Amino acid sequence: MATETNDNFFDTLPVFTQFEGVADTNNYKPLPDDWVLATADIVGSTKAIEAGRYKAVNMAGVSVISALLNALGKKNYPFVFGGDGALVALPASAAPLVREALAAVQAWVADDLQLSLRAALVPMHDIRAEGLDVRVARFKVSPYVSYAMFAGGGASWAEAQMKGGRYAVEPASSGTRPDLTGLSCRWNPIEARNGEIVSIIAVPGTSGASAQFQMLVADIIAVAAEQSRGSHPLPAEGPPISLATKGVDAEARATAPIGKRFSRKLAIIGQIALTFALDRLGLTAGGFDPKRYKVELSQNSDFRKFDDGLKMTIDIDAGRLSRIEMLLEDASKAGIVQYGLHRQDTALITCFVPAPRAHDHIHFIDGAMGGYAMAASNLKAKLS
Repeated sequence: MATETNDNFFDTLPVFTQFEGVADTNNYKPLPDDWVLATADIVGSTKAIEAGRYKAVNMAGVSVISALLNALGKKNYPFVFGGDGALVALPASAAPLVREALAAVQAWVADDLQLSLRAALVPMHDIRAEGLDVRVARFKVSPYVSYAMFAGGGASWAEAQMKGGRYAVEPASSGTRPDLTGLSCRWNPIEARNGEIVSIIAVPGTSGASAQFQMLVADIIAVAAEQSRGSHPLPAEGPPISLATKGVDAEARATAPIGKRFSRKLAIIGQIALTFALDRLGLTAGGFDPKRYKVELSQNSDFRKFDDGLKMTIDIDAGRLSRIEMLLEDASKAGIVQYGLHRQDTALITCFVPAPRAHDHIHFIDGAMGGYAMAASNLKAKLS
């Protein structure tokens, strides 16, 4: 199969700017043959969420992306956040560094979050040997940030192999730390403005009717698009800045070793207080403008994606949600789709901000009471 083979694969992809483009197969290009998928997720995430640890679960998922991108010194490899885990596509030449970073982040998740993270590295040639593929599209959400969309079934197969114990990356020894620079969780949960925050996972059903599934995806997106800004969970002006410090401990654990956490906490609290004051007074400092940052945060947020299926965490009213559920239920009965859905009152933001003054900070949105992980659990319950 002829594919792009250079490390800048994602940069070479054409971009689309309307989310409806995820249903257009022409927007997707196959990953190079000599690449690998790094995939990871939390073991027992549903129980952890039921115990109120949804923030820790989300931070563990984003930490995979943060650790790998920091280890490789660049941000333009395709990745997707799944709530309780993540997937990153990378050149096979980077596999030694990736394996080391995955092992380190597993150790950190166990040590500091008291969760179990499993991880795997799956070669593309093994995926294609199964008759599957990994095709990637580039959805531009703002002038500064693009997110990868995945299709072809290969990513789902890689995740299933990981859960089955194949291609496993073993954790590093306790005390090993990944580089999680830029990982933060400072925002309060964002309350729904339109009705409810709803996390939806819709994957192809058993009928094999791919064209009908693509039409279903387009129909769901169209209903969500009727709501302001495509049912975006964040307001256009961005989330409110408060003096809340609930995320300070988690961020300090991520970005500082044990002996330096107290000073790191003080630094984070100082940054929160300064940002709050600048926002209230309408001031800037050192080139940092909190009002512009909040607008960019909203624009740059990853609240909807395609990862071998449609995943959305949206703020939507009861009428439109009912129509989406009807579409899903009718398609489910026809074997076109399998789906899970989870409702909550608020959305959660977990951020990766490599440089606060830059414009390409990225923000992952999930439901604040389980989101994608609980929607996936709902999907599994239906299947069983």
